[in-house]
Amino acid sequence: MSYKIAVVGATGNVGREILSILDEYDFPISEIVALASKRSEDKIVSFGETKTLKIQVLDDYDFAGTDIALFSPGGSVSAIHAPRAAESGCIVIDNTSHFRMDDDVPLIIPEVNPDAIADYKNRNIIANPNCSTIQMLVALKPLHDVAKIKRLVVSTYQSVSGAGKLAMDELFRQTKGIYENKKLPPHEFPRQIAFNVIPQIDDFLDDGYTKEEMKMVNETKKILDPSIEITATCVRVPVFNCHAESINIEFENPISVEDARDILRNAEGVSVMDNPADGQYATPVECAREDTTFVSRIRKDPTIKNGLNIWVVSDNLRKGAALNAVQIAQRLISEYI
Repeated sequence: MSYKIAVVGATGNVGREILSILDEYDFPISEIVALASKRSEDKIVSFGETKTLKIQVLDDYDFAGTDIALFSPGGSVSAIHAPRAAESGCIVIDNTSHFRMDDDVPLIIPEVNPDAIADYKNRNIIANPNCSTIQMLVALKPLHDVAKIKRLVVSTYQSVSGAGKLAMDELFRQTKGIYENKKLPPHEFPRQIAFNVIPQIDDFLDDGYTKEEMKMVNETKKILDPSIEITATCVRVPVFNCHAESINIEFENPISVEDARDILRNAEGVSVMDNPADGQYATPVECAREDTTFVSRIRKDPTIKNGLNIWVVSDNLRKGAALNAVQIAQRLISEYI
C-alpha cells in the first residue's frame, strides 16, 4: 500500500531534509506534495537525486485525501494549518513546539516511546520533540530501563543549522568577514556567532532559563519519566551542523561504566564511539549525515552515588528533526493505518 504525503515547510532546512529522507528510505508514496508560503509558490525543490517538486501554496491546499502531512513551517503556521489538516482526516506529524506539551498530543521518539503513537487518534496530530531532547533520550532510555535515572545535568553545544538557513549564512558571512577585517553585526543571533559561543537559545523566561532549556526539561518528563529531575544549559556554538551534549546522570541503582557501554552498544539508534586512549570519540564532523546518535566519553562521576558522565552527538537536521518524523510515519503505516 502507498500513501499520499504532504511536506509542509518544504523550502526550509528540515523540510528539504524530510524530502531527501523520504526518497532515501523508499517510503511507500503514491503522491507527494511540497507546500510552503505564497512567496515560495512555483519554486522547485529536490525530491531525491533525480526528481523535483513544484511548491504549492499551503493556504490554498485542501488536505482531504492526504494521508500524512509532515509539518516543519514554524509554530505559528502549524497552529493554524495542522488542526485544519487533522480535521480533514490527514494525520499530522508536527516538528514545531506548538503541540508538544498538549496532554492529548503524543510526543514521540520511536526508539523511546513508540507505543504512545497510538494516541494520535485523539486529535490526528503527533508532535516531534526538540532536537536536543531527541538525541539525549535516545541515549538515555536504555540506561533508564536498567538503572532508573534520578537526575540529569545537561549542557548542550548546538549548531547554527538548528536556527535555520539564515543562521547558517550568518556564520559563514561573519567568519569570512573576520578574515577580511570586516565586522558584521549579528541579525539571527543576539551576539556574534563566528569564533564565539552564545549561552542563549530562544527567549529568556522569568526564572532566568531559556525556552530551549525548559523544552528539554518538560519534554524529558513527558516522554521518559515525570519523576526525573533535570537542569539544562543550552549554548549555540559556531558549528554548521550536529548538536553535542555533555550529560551528567545520577541513577537510583548502581550501573558500571562497562555495563553502560554494553547496554548502549546494543541499543536501537545508538552508536558507541568510546576509546579515549586511541582518540576515539564523536565530534560533529564525523556525525554529520549519520542517522544514529553517537555516545562517547562514558565515565564514572566519583562525586555522586551511581553517577555517570556521557558525551552525545547527533545530526540535528536528520535524527533531531526530519528522520525522527519519517520514522514516526513508518511506525504509523506499519502498525496503525
